Amino acid sequence: MNSKKRAYVSVYNKERIAEFCQYLVEYGYEIVATEGTCKVLTEAGIKAISAHELTGYPEPLGGKLRALHPAIYTGIIANELTEEQLSELGDKDIYPIELVVVNCYPFVEDMEAGVDFKEAASHIDSNGVALLNAAAKNYLHTVVVCDPDDYDRVLCDLAAGAIPEDERRYFMYKAFSYTASYDALVAQYLSHELAIPFPKMYTVTYEKTHDMRYGENPHQRAAVYHEPFLKEGSLARARQLAGGQTTYNNINDANTALELVKEFEKPTVVSVKHCAVSSVGTGESAYEAFVKAYETDPHGMKGCILAVNGIVDARLAEKLRSVEVELVMAVGFTPEAMDTLRFRKDLILFEMPDIRSKVQFSTFDMKKVYGGLLVQSYDTELYRNIKCVTERAPTDGERKALEFNYRIVKHARSSAIVIGEEDVTRGIGTGQTLREKAVELAVYQAGDCVGSVMASESAIVSPSCVDLAAEAGITAIIQSGEASEEVVAACNKHEIAMLCTDMRHFKN
Repeated sequence: MNSKKRAYVSVYNKERIAEFCQYLVEYGYEIVATEGTCKVLTEAGIKAISAHELTGYPEPLGGKLRALHPAIYTGIIANELTEEQLSELGDKDIYPIELVVVNCYPFVEDMEAGVDFKEAASHIDSNGVALLNAAAKNYLHTVVVCDPDDYDRVLCDLAAGAIPEDERRYFMYKAFSYTASYDALVAQYLSHELAIPFPKMYTVTYEKTHDMRYGENPHQRAAVYHEPFLKEGSLARARQLAGGQTTYNNINDANTALELVKEFEKPTVVSVKHCAVSSVGTGESAYEAFVKAYETDPHGMKGCILAVNGIVDARLAEKLRSVEVELVMAVGFTPEAMDTLRFRKDLILFEMPDIRSKVQFSTFDMKKVYGGLLVQSYDTELYRNIKCVTERAPTDGERKALEFNYRIVKHARSSAIVIGEEDVTRGIGTGQTLREKAVELAVYQAGDCVGSVMASESAIVSPSCVDLAAEAGITAIIQSGEASEEVVAACNKHEIAMLCTDMRHFKN
């Protein structure tokens, strides 16, 4: 066996590869590279041996054998072989490969571009995965590098004289994490293409977007990850324009607001605090929608998260100056708005040009439970089989108001009641175990309910709820589920119109 140091380099992402390999040469490494990588290196004046010179298999074969050829694959695991195993190789000249630098074809690009299945399948990088796994397994003798961000880390170790074992274990972890994620992406793509929503083995992968300041509580750590396959309308892909580092609660509240604001096409502002919807307003402009939502928010929007499905302009920004919100996400912010809002250094601003994008059918709502995972499709519908069950049918104005408030109750939490008008909420009763208490809370928050309507995310089981609504001045109700004879009778008694739908929107 030869004592020279050898590095095998095959990278799709060629960022900084020439600079990195130049240093490797200076540290005494002989570079073996695949044709595309070799071309980049030689053009940069770095001496490198083409892999096909070593293997005897030309690159025009598509490189299908270059990784598994004994001259390369055996070189990676050579230091693991016993003398007896080495003797089985006969007089083959095997050079140990002490450094493997590989990153794979970015299959996620095919997934996001929606390329033809056969073309996507042909792009699955099996060679790179095999090399990375082999090198990672042989970590004591072969250092594996799959992330360009780690180049400086390797060079620092080499400058110090050697790559220590704990560093080798770290690179081993990075490689197996990388290949596991790569394989998971392929499995995720195939389950999507084959329309298998709930496979026996649920293999998904996420990529970290950023670390957060802390989790639900300051002593907890947290980070944000995004789905590589998800292209539009995801909070994890929002661009932060201003403000400090986000917390778990910021993002959790913001997601509640985002999911609700997606329900509307007209300019809309949603206010959320502690994952509970505080108020919603719509109008002819984002400014008008904000004013409506602000005037009916029981917290005065203090400590709230705002979702705006439009542009924040100078007039709206000026209105926000005196409002103690923690985060605003919007389609965008005008330069004048940014000048106004920057005075609050702690105000977090998220830009989401695709905030109106609807939930994609290929993603799922997931909740981690101890030792397991709950997975379901997103609740993307509003209602079906809607019918009037009372003597009086709702007017056109009441119907518009009922639909507006039913969209909101769909996103409110547990036994929710929403009272409001055609373009604004008045009171929201949420997080209650009893429907009566939810009605009482919504009425209390609303104050003046005269002429308003009420939405319930499940069936009202007690006539007393109708009596409370009538006493407050509510004229129409929409609920999911069948209405009992007693509830219908109470509605007729108070001349309240009631619509029922068989689609429920319970939300924990």
